[in-house]
Amino acid sequence: MNCGEETCVTCSDEAVAVTVVRLLDAGLALADTGRGREVVSVALVDVRPGDVVLVHAKEAIAVVPGGLESGGLVSGEWRRS
Repeated sequence: MNCGEETCVTCSDEAVAVTVVRLLDAGLALADTGRGREVVSVALVDVRPGDVVLVHAKEAIAVVPGGLESGGLVSGEWRRS
């Protein structure tokens, strides 16, 4: 894959915070990355639209409790589902 951005949800070496926009079939979700929307897997976490999740390699690996505004991501108080 040839990414045009500095990082992307697919090939970055870090987890990226994204917001779940809509749940799709087969354990997938449409997520807002802040630079656009991408389909990511949410098979490993229990999420609802509006939840903020940490994504690595297009796989949601954790839910940020209270979203980004609560400071949950900064304080490190995220949960694995």
